[in-house]
Amino acid sequence: MPTPDTTSPNDRVHLVRAGELSGTTALSGGTTGSKRLWMGLVETPPLSATGNHHHGDSEAGIYVVSGHPVFVHHDGTREVRTAAGPGDFVLVPPHVPHREENPSPDEPVVVVIARTTQEPITVPVPELYRMGGTEPDTTP
Repeated sequence: MPTPDTTSPNDRVHLVRAGELSGTTALSGGTTGSKRLWMGLVETPPLSATGNHHHGDSEAGIYVVSGHPVFVHHDGTREVRTAAGPGDFVLVPPHVPHREENPSPDEPVVVVIARTTQEPITVPVPELYRMGGTEPDTTP
């Protein structure tokens, strides 16, 4: 954790060194007193994927440091797979169900994520469904 400081969190610049990361969290309300921002470093191992989820009211900006992640979402009619690579930026709008995949058998994916909330919000969803919060049709 960062070294405690007696000054107000909103009247100084904050530095969180690599060795002071709290899990994957670098900047948040808990680490720096941030009011509207969460930022962290996330590593996805080879041949793995997150569960389907969305980030509530938060936008998520993603910068790919290394690896080749695939971002999967539903566009209202079909599943869409967006491949990214080092140096690419990705925006995930609020409430858009998606998942991240790492199809590489031997290379981890490393990304820096910034969200417009002070803490990470991850809301699991059972499957990818149409944007706008429309649940999948489960009628027989």
